[in-house]
Amino acid sequence: MRKRLGFFTRLLDDVPAGQRYRLATEQIIRAEQLGFDSAWVAQHHFHADEGGLPSPLVFLAQVAARTRRIRLGTGVITLPMEQPLRVAEDTAVLDLLSDGRLEVGIGSGGTPSSFAAFGHNSEQRGDILARYLAQVRAAWAGVPLSGDGNQLYPTAPHLNQRVWQATFSVEGAIRAGKAGDGLMLSRTQPRAENHADATLADLQNPMIDAYLDALPDGVEPRIMGSRSVFVADDRALALQLAQTGLQRSAARLARLGRPSRDGSVEELIASFDSHVGAPDDVIASLLADSALARTTDLSFQVHSIDPPHASILRSLELIATQVAPALGWQTKKAQQNSPVGQEIA
Repeated sequence: MRKRLGFFTRLLDDVPAGQRYRLATEQIIRAEQLGFDSAWVAQHHFHADEGGLPSPLVFLAQVAARTRRIRLGTGVITLPMEQPLRVAEDTAVLDLLSDGRLEVGIGSGGTPSSFAAFGHNSEQRGDILARYLAQVRAAWAGVPLSGDGNQLYPTAPHLNQRVWQATFSVEGAIRAGKAGDGLMLSRTQPRAENHADATLADLQNPMIDAYLDALPDGVEPRIMGSRSVFVADDRALALQLAQTGLQRSAARLARLGRPSRDGSVEELIASFDSHVGAPDDVIASLLADSALARTTDLSFQVHSIDPPHASILRSLELIATQVAPALGWQTKKAQQNSPVGQEIA
């Protein structure tokens, strides 16, 4: 099966919000030109240095108007902070405007301090997510929403087959599998104190196993592996930009009361689960990730390195032309031109 390649942006350029949105749009357009299959955006409320985008569906609507082929996904909508019927309406309309290109990633989110403004306790986010997601699904399917028989307009039952659930846990992977949804695996995730040296593969392979075991018969798995990847023509330049960005990210985490991260640039890269260097460096690093090898979808982002815009565009080009093909990805055009039986798995 052909792997699909995605670009994930967190909109964290050190510029005003409007400029962030313009640069991210340019990056997605470039990703489409390079043959990427999908583009994903995160949702974060209030905190400019956490993600910079509170309204991903609004943003993707304007991206849809400037692209033609690339699939557009939310990674994720923090559903407990939304009104579920409005999410159902907005996603249904956006899918029509984008000619059926929308992928709906959802999660419980997010920064704990953000929940109070929406009238919720962050400790209840899992229960809220389950309740709200059921309401969104029912609305998409055209189930009457009230005693007077009101239904969603336009209905969008097909979106129930395009849900992705983000999780850090085996339990969450089981929920996604039972629902027949896609599984979104994070670019990084917390380690338990007694398992501090665990790799992402150590943490995520059991999640993949649980997801596959829970998936109903006949449902094709959809497993997205998101990874922090920054590629440059020169390893020294990549490390220089990585050191600047990762030190900035470490300082941001320290301000939020997270465990401190310091050391050499190589130690910072490891602590942020990042893959940095020239193409051969990054290929070798990613090929060592046994969880990534089991995914159906590769999704690469430059966060937490957050290099300058021009460097992001060059990294996208190097990913599409050198890194991703070594991991099993082909553009659809290249796949169509391959001899029968020669498709890369």
